[in-house]
Amino acid sequence: MQNISYLTENFGKYDVFSIDSYINIGGFQSLRKAVTMDGDDIATILSDAKIKGRGGAEYPMGRKWSQARAVKRPHHCVVCNADEGETCTFKDRELITNDSFNLIEAMIIAGWAVNAEDGYIYMRAEYSHLRPRILNAIKQAEDRGFLGKNILGTNWNYKIHLYSGAGAYVCGEGTALIRSIEGKAGRPRMKPPFMKQSGLFTRPTCINNVESLSLVPHLLRDSTPYLQVGTKESTGTKLVSVGGNVNKPGVYEIAFGTTVREIIYGLAGGIQGNRKIRLIQFGGASGKISDARILDIPYSYEAFAANNLIIGSGSVLVIDERTSVIDFLRYTQDFFLHESCGQCTPCREGNRHIRIFLEKIKNGTYTDEDIQTMKTFAKVMPMSSLCGLGETAQNALKSAFNIFPEVFASRKQTEAVG
Repeated sequence: MQNISYLTENFGKYDVFSIDSYINIGGFQSLRKAVTMDGDDIATILSDAKIKGRGGAEYPMGRKWSQARAVKRPHHCVVCNADEGETCTFKDRELITNDSFNLIEAMIIAGWAVNAEDGYIYMRAEYSHLRPRILNAIKQAEDRGFLGKNILGTNWNYKIHLYSGAGAYVCGEGTALIRSIEGKAGRPRMKPPFMKQSGLFTRPTCINNVESLSLVPHLLRDSTPYLQVGTKESTGTKLVSVGGNVNKPGVYEIAFGTTVREIIYGLAGGIQGNRKIRLIQFGGASGKISDARILDIPYSYEAFAANNLIIGSGSVLVIDERTSVIDFLRYTQDFFLHESCGQCTPCREGNRHIRIFLEKIKNGTYTDEDIQTMKTFAKVMPMSSLCGLGETAQNALKSAFNIFPEVFASRKQTEAVG
């Protein structure tokens, strides 16, 4: 099968360092259209397209813009979350690399729609090589009057600022991200107040992921191709990052409704060495896992929900039979143990103890009590952790309890079999 081009239609079609080259393929026409529209009408376009946040939270984007716009306080700001920290997720990198002017145009449209005065791009430290590309796009947009004062004769003033993180996964969480921009330790805070009311520098803040924002200029230019593909509840296309033990890892744009089998065995070229699949993780380290039984389900929000999976960040990590389930869970737990900010006890201690339990299972020294305690920790952490890291860190483990129950068999059962 062929991957389709809607969000990626500009890839390779213009010089990403030249605003004139971008304008020549229709760049900034969506912005010119946007400034003739009311912000609520722009949000309605996003709602009609059923856009859900592409960073992992899956919150309806049109609703978010409407809510942000409705806050009656001055000095609104827009934040682009380019802290792409989920494992096996690298789609935002491709958008920044191949279509940076489109992202800048999207940030300006977002600013207009929610009555913002400033936009902030927060980019992960590992993408530092892309900073010159973004700074160049911002500078050229300013020189052409798309940024700065009196944009396109509207009497609206708006600037975009670029900030870099220091490589902390937890800064992908919105409140930790804005604290990092403010020069504080990148640790989450309690909500409320919600960011739409009091976010960056206590200003009303609207935050979106790179992929979510990048869709906006395309939808304002022509939403018809997007609306014509997908499923009833999952309209349009999605970027997926496919990695692991596949022959052709990479970023692919697919129509929602494409089967998991078509993604893995079609676009990604199948499994290395024609080996069998051990498990597939969707949505990054915080995503859920399954085995080959889900190969023929559609890649859509509704089909995934029905199979206890999440789209999340859009990653598809394929693990073949050479890696055991316990080893995979140990590697995943190492990631969360390292990346937890340590601020709240359930996450800090829960991740540490679950890592110990997994090591005992690996070594065959666990007890039945260990298994029950581990299940209790995995249940309590989502209910009591401060932010999304602690809430989702055990998604893979909890999936494994259901998909691979034999891995967590009672010691009495294991000894009887032995």
